[in-house]
Amino acid sequence: MKVYRHTALSDRLFQGFNVAMLGLLALVTCFPFYYVLIVSLTDPAEFLQKKWVLFPDQWSVESYRYLLSAKAFVRSVGNSAFLASVGTACSLVVTSALAYALSRRRMRGRRVILLLVLLTILFSPGIIPAYMLVRQLGLINSIWSLIIPALANGWSVLLMKAFFDSIPAELDESASMDGSNELRTWISIILPLSLPALAAFGLFYAVGYWNQFFSALIYLNDSVKWPIQVLLQNMLISASNTDLEAFDVSTQPPPSEMLKMAAVMVATVPIVIVYPFLQKHFAKGAMVGSVKG
Repeated sequence: MKVYRHTALSDRLFQGFNVAMLGLLALVTCFPFYYVLIVSLTDPAEFLQKKWVLFPDQWSVESYRYLLSAKAFVRSVGNSAFLASVGTACSLVVTSALAYALSRRRMRGRRVILLLVLLTILFSPGIIPAYMLVRQLGLINSIWSLIIPALANGWSVLLMKAFFDSIPAELDESASMDGSNELRTWISIILPLSLPALAAFGLFYAVGYWNQFFSALIYLNDSVKWPIQVLLQNMLISASNTDLEAFDVSTQPPPSEMLKMAAVMVATVPIVIVYPFLQKHFAKGAMVGSVKG
C-alpha cells in the first residue's frame, strides 16, 4: 500500500512538472505572436506614447487600412496567393501522378526512376546550376520560376508512393476489367481514396509556396512580381516606411513598427486559417506510408 501511494504521488508530481513546463513553453512560443497582433491593433497615438503595449486602451485597424491601401502590398499578397493556390495544385498533380506510376509494379523502368528520385534526395545541384537551369528555361523574372522547379520533391514522391502501395492492387485490376484506362483509374478511383495524403502534402506545399523568399530573391528582378515574403523582408530591414516605394498612398502613415507588425500578421494568418479546414484529413495523412497492412 505504501508503494502504491508513493507511486501515485510521484506520478502526480511528474504530471504537474510536465504541465508547468509545457505551459511555460507554450507561453514563450505564443507571446511573440500575441505581441505582434496587439501592436498591429493598437491606436497609433497610444503606441507612440507608450512604446511597449501588452493590452491597449484604444484599439485601431489603422495599420491594416494603410497597408491595404498600398497597391504594391496588395499586389504582393496576390502574388503569394497565386503561388500558394496554383503552385500547390500543380505540385499535387505532378507528385501524385508520379507516385502512382511508381507504385504500379508493371511499369517499365520503375526501378531506374525510383533510383533517380532517391538521388535527388541525397544530392542537391546547388544554387548556380539551379539558376542556370531556370535561365535556360527562360523563366527568369517570371513567377513560374517559383513553381516549375518546385513542382515535386523526392521525399513527397516516395511518401505518397508508400501510401499508394497500401491501396489494394485489386482495385486497379477491377477497373481494368471494366475497361478503365490508367488515367481514368487514377482520377476516378485512386485520388478520391487519397484525400488524407493529398491534404497533408497540400498543406506542406501551400506553406512552402506561401513562404517563397530565397528563390524569389534570386529569380525575380521586377518588384511587381515579388511575393509577400520579399516585400516583408524589405519592410523589416527598412528604417522607416518612407523608404518603401510600396507605400504610395497620401494618408498619414502609422508608425513604421506598427506597419511591420501588421504586415507580419497578414503574411502569417492565411496559413493559420487554412489549417483547421485540413486538420481532419491532415491527422490521417501525417502518418502516410508509416503503416502497411
